[in-house]
This record gives sequence, C-alpha cells and structure tokens, in this order.
Amino acid sequence: MTDQLRLNMNAYLPLRDVVFHTLREAILKGELKPGERLMELQLAAKLGVSRTPIREAIRMLELEGLAVTFPRKGAEVAKMTEKDMEDVLKIRRALDELAVGLACDNMTEEKLEELYEALLRFEKSTRTGDVKQIAQTDIEFHEVIYQTADNPKLVNLLNNLREQMYRYRVEYLKNDDIYPVLVEEHKKIYEGLKHKDKKMVVELVGCHVVNQEIMVKNIIHKQE
Repeated sequence: MTDQLRLNMNAYLPLRDVVFHTLREAILKGELKPGERLMELQLAAKLGVSRTPIREAIRMLELEGLAVTFPRKGAEVAKMTEKDMEDVLKIRRALDELAVGLACDNMTEEKLEELYEALLRFEKSTRTGDVKQIAQTDIEFHEVIYQTADNPKLVNLLNNLREQMYRYRVEYLKNDDIYPVLVEEHKKIYEGLKHKDKKMVVELVGCHVVNQEIMVKNIIHKQE
C-alpha cells in the first residue's frame, strides 16, 4: 500500500466523504493500483480514523465503479475493463469534438496565446521524466480549449470523464516513446485553432482520443 496516502481534511464534509475523496484521488492518480486490496484496518490506521468511515467510503467507491468487493476476500481497487474504457472514450471523443468546435468559434488572440504557452509547458515537461507533471501539463493544454468553449456543463462532463481515465493516462505516459507524437498532435490542434479550421481540429481531436484508446487497450491487456 502506498506510503503517500494522507487524509485530505475538509471541515465542511462528513468524515466518510473526506475518506472517500482521499481514496478516490489515490486511485485516480495511480497511488492505489488496480487489483490492490483495500483493507479496512490498514487504511483506518494509515488515515487515523475508525473502520466505519473507511467501510462507508469503500461503498461509495463501489458506486463509482472504482472498487469491487469479493466474498471472503474483501474490497480491492477495480480493474478497468476494455468495455468500460471504450464506453468512457466514446463519450469523451464526442464531447472533445464538440468542445474544440465551440472553442474554434470563440477563439481570441488572448486565448490562443494561453494555448500556445500551455503547449510549450507540455513540450518542456516531456523532457523532465516526471510522469505526473507531464499528465498535469497535458490536462492544462486541453483545459484552455474547454474553457474557450464557454460551456460550464460541458466542462463538468469532460472533467468527470478525464478523472475516470487519469490512472490509465499516467500509466501510458510512462512510455516516453509517445511524447513526440503527443507534442506533434498538440501542435496540429493549436495550428487548426489558430487558423479557425473547425473541420480540421475536430478530426485532429478525434484522432487524438482514438490514439489514447489504442494505448490504454495495450495497458489493459498487459494487466490481464
């Protein structure tokens, strides 16, 4: 079990919710790995709480599909199936294409400059070898596009889907062979938005998501 697990206290939330958000974040960031046991006693000791909020938090994780409980074995971090991943990415692709199309309509010089700076930060991060930083700068690049789309409900949906994929994105970003491809895809998306070529950027974003799907499938097959 990860040594990095710390309770993220929030005075406005019940303890079970605090424990839930702490465990959820650890799963999404890959600090708790797929298939790893979620042992109530160990987690309670590590987080300094009783077993009751741990048990309640695990039930909440099950509702999100992030944990599964087996008879006589207990709970563990859920493994993502290929079907789950395909379902998420089909929705993600449709929403990403919608977002980039709206962003193309709304793009300003200021937002374009912000996107370019995010592109440079991502490219620079790929040379650090810090996978979490690379994942974060990738998120920041797409976040500029989402914010430019100017549709808060769409952004909320995309953020939820992105969180569901986070632990697998961290895994595939450990393969530094893909960095030049990702940088090139980001550059093409930037150029398409710069020239307000909606057809081109929608196609590019669709391909960007499909390439992710191929890489994540490989990770799932290796898990199995």
